[in-house]
Amino acid sequence: MKLVEFLPWLVVVAIVIIMILIAINATPSSRHAWLAPAAFSALFFAWSLSAAIAEGPLGFWTEHTRNMWGNQIWFDLLLAVGIAWYLIVPRARSLGMPVLPWLLVIVCTGCIGFLALVARVLYLQENTPHGRRI
Repeated sequence: MKLVEFLPWLVVVAIVIIMILIAINATPSSRHAWLAPAAFSALFFAWSLSAAIAEGPLGFWTEHTRNMWGNQIWFDLLLAVGIAWYLIVPRARSLGMPVLPWLLVIVCTGCIGFLALVARVLYLQENTPHGRRI
């Protein structure tokens, strides 16, 4: 099995396990919780950079405009990021974060930037007095 065939299976299993653990954990630990999205952002950036070097910087567009499934995946990603943006902006603002620069980062990098934003929000929440959290 090639790496590009194996990694999607590995990542889906890992994400489902993480989601289940989050769902069943009644009191998730917030201590250093920002490290996970920061690490995922860095790893995804490295993978995306290698993909851009190997396949070209606009290879993602070719994949999303290739057929109806490519369109469906593109729409799904856009909807997911839009929903996540809607949910995180109030929390980011309550921590004093300027959101428009983050929007530019997300538009340019997708989930790489969004994971970095989540890491920053969690970091600020951990290091901000409890009165400013939402």
